[in-house]
Amino acid sequence: MSYSDTTEIKRKKIRSKVATSPSTQRITCPECTNNKEFLEVSDGVILTTRFIQNTDGSFSQELDDSQVLGQVKFYCGDCGADLTGFHKRFLEMLF
Repeated sequence: MSYSDTTEIKRKKIRSKVATSPSTQRITCPECTNNKEFLEVSDGVILTTRFIQNTDGSFSQELDDSQVLGQVKFYCGDCGADLTGFHKRFLEMLF
């Protein structure tokens, strides 16, 4: 085995475990290959929900407001692998 072969093997081992397909830009879990279900978990969240009381005494939700005070993590929805490195990409693709 030549030096260049060894270098190529090392390069393959160093590559990131989380991959996206260049053509589709889909995030894929390296542990289970899930590319459909993901979880965003936020620490230290203040959630404020505004309600209006109706004339019959029931309540209707008017508005939700949230403030994240802590860290935000991104996980695979199937196996729970930490994919936080791709959270920015996730946010860019929210519509």
